[in-house]
Amino acid sequence: MKAIRINPDNVWSDDDFPFNQAVVEPEGRRVHLTGQVAWNQNGEVVGGDDAKIQTECALDNISKILSNLGGTIADIVSLTMYYVRYEDLNAIQRVRSLRFEKATGPAVTGVQVTSLVDPELLVELTAVAVIPSKNFIENDEHQKGANKQKCRG
Repeated sequence: MKAIRINPDNVWSDDDFPFNQAVVEPEGRRVHLTGQVAWNQNGEVVGGDDAKIQTECALDNISKILSNLGGTIADIVSLTMYYVRYEDLNAIQRVRSLRFEKATGPAVTGVQVTSLVDPELLVELTAVAVIPSKNFIENDEHQKGANKQKCRG
């Protein structure tokens, strides 16, 4: 069963970005990810004052976590974007447009905040994914920190 994406004609729409008003979860294993930021595996901020690079790094971290479980970014059904500076929203949206397909984008919420856990961070992304049961990888390696990789930044 595939996810069902709903965009009623009688509700506002955003034709520029991968976005859906609602996503009905498919069958599979639901995964709630911790908010991901632009930290590399050593906990160092990647991207400095560049929200685009920070968003790419956060999405890279999300992709790595999902990959370790047998999933992909396409399995994300819900994404919450926390951002510090309103002027960064377009850069964040552009990165999201490159990573998600328009027709299968998740339900998305954007929240402007005054700060994140580290004063250098500009963006935090919290995702919920549903990985098809046939793809889900369940083993002890998840808890050992397998496949650690650095962000591209």
